[in-house]
Amino acid sequence: MTEELLERLLTSATPEAYLDVTPTVDIEISDYLNQLLAKKGLKRADVIREAGLNATFGYQLFYGTRHPGRDTAIMLAFGLNCSLLEAQRLLKLAGCSELWCKRRRDAIIIFCINHGYSRQETDEELYRFGEETLLSGD
Repeated sequence: MTEELLERLLTSATPEAYLDVTPTVDIEISDYLNQLLAKKGLKRADVIREAGLNATFGYQLFYGTRHPGRDTAIMLAFGLNCSLLEAQRLLKLAGCSELWCKRRRDAIIIFCINHGYSRQETDEELYRFGEETLLSGD
């Protein structure tokens, strides 16, 4: 767990004491997207379609030649059927702020992820609450 690793780091006498015994990971967002793809047994084309992304742009994200903005990363999370934890990690790797339940729009998105809504169903909920939809973002 990340919390346990953080505790271990904070209680270490030096950075080396932590780094010498704890493996660290430098992962690109495209690597994470492809890991999720493999883990869930999904096809890129299906994920891109479910996310509502342009096919060329979607493939560029998976190949690492383009980088997603926040809403695009969220849309990918829906396309990949991510859990909330996976979606938050995807956002971090994209260099974007995580979903935060104190923000109205984010709270709706969190609810939708947690309840297995599709990206389209989430956009309908966002629209119903007068919030900007994912497809109109980035």
